[in-house]
Parts: sequence; structure tokens; C-alpha cells
Amino acid sequence: MSNNWRQSRLILSQVFRHRLDLLIPVETIPRAFPRWCLKTLHKVLPTPSTPRGQRLKQAFVELGPVYVKLGQLLSTRRDLLPADIADALADLQDKVPPIANFDVDDFVSTQLGAASESIFSELQQTPLASASIAQVHCATLNTGESVVVKLVRPGIEQAILQDMALLKKLAGFINNKIPGAQRLQLPKVMSDHEAVLLQELTMFGEARNQIQLRRNFADSDLLYVPRVYPEHTREQLLVMERVYGIPI
Repeated sequence: MSNNWRQSRLILSQVFRHRLDLLIPVETIPRAFPRWCLKTLHKVLPTPSTPRGQRLKQAFVELGPVYVKLGQLLSTRRDLLPADIADALADLQDKVPPIANFDVDDFVSTQLGAASESIFSELQQTPLASASIAQVHCATLNTGESVVVKLVRPGIEQAILQDMALLKKLAGFINNKIPGAQRLQLPKVMSDHEAVLLQELTMFGEARNQIQLRRNFADSDLLYVPRVYPEHTREQLLVMERVYGIPI
């Protein structure tokens, strides 16, 4: 069974499990037979008790990182989405379930090429925040500084490439078959989405950007950029100063 077919079945199962078909207004379907099929689904499937935004958020979480990232993007488009859906999807910014059965010490040690205890006097197992690409753990350096450690999810690159292959095909199908869909430029949107996701996989790039941003605002009272510890940063690991504040 191909990866695309397997992923298509998974998407359909999530649609039916979380009753995402209810998010599609019947009257927007241009052809009679698909409109009848959707209307029948609305009638025969059980009525959900969970709010629609929560159902959509949970489906994205269960589908994986690419869809979580898509949900994050959608949560910022309050000009397109109803408020209740945008509010629910906003939780995907940093409240994604953490990596299951994950040994933080072992991962960090592998990335550093040395025991984590040689760098950190404390490294918390429970993440401070967890998102689609990475999760963040609080730690203390042996030199006493309070830091956070950002870790890229293991195996995430292959998952992104597989999921995006299907989404790009789906975008092309919609673009070619559905009248008026061309104005959405879905193939380009999906290609850009894939490029952004792949860029986020390297912590070296994020570290360089953060270091430059800190330099740019070194004398500013408007923005404080946490210090990066490049000597402890690796391809899938970023160590930075811990700061406290109110999320915007």
C-alpha cells in the first residue's frame, strides 16, 4: 500500500471520526450527486457533542506535524475563519501533545556527542511547551544560567515529506477540477508551506537568525531577544537564555 493511499485513508477516517463533514455547507457543493452524498452523511452519522473548533484541532493533532502547522497558520486568519475555530486552533501554537516515550537526556546527549550532565546541571523531562516541529524543555547550565532547550522531533523530516507529497497532489486536483479554486493558488501555497517547514528543521538557521536579531536590537527598549548559546547548539538542538514574560 502506497504512503499516499495510506495517508488518504487516515485523513478520511479523521473526517468521519470528528465529523469534519459538518464544516462543509451542503449548498456550496456545485454538483448534485456529491451534494446528496454530503447531505446523507450529515443525516446518518451521529451528532457530535464536542464544539467544531475542538474537533478540527484534535484531527490536526492526530494527523501529525504538517497538519498541526497548517492549523497554526489557519489560526492567524481570523478574516477567513469563525472566531470559535480560530480560538481552538490557536492552541496548536504551543499546546501540542509532547513526544511520546521520549528520553530527553538520551536525545540531548546524542546531539551534543557527550553526556547531558557535562553541560546541564538540570534538564527537565516534562516540556515547557510543545509544538508541531519541536518542543522546549527548561534546563540549567553547569555554569548556573537558566536556559531553555529546543529539540526537533525525531523523524519529523520524513513525515513532512510524505504528508506534503499528498497535500500537493490534493492542491493540484482542487486547482484543476473545482471552478474558481485557481484564485486560491493552492499549489503555490502548499509548495511554500513545505519550504517553510523544512527550513524550521535546522536549529543552526534559527540560531543564526536569533543572534542577528539580538544584535539588531541590542540597544532597544522595545524588544529583548534571548541570548543563544551557539557552543551548545546542534542541528536538532537549540539552547537559549530563559526569559519570562507575557505571550503576545
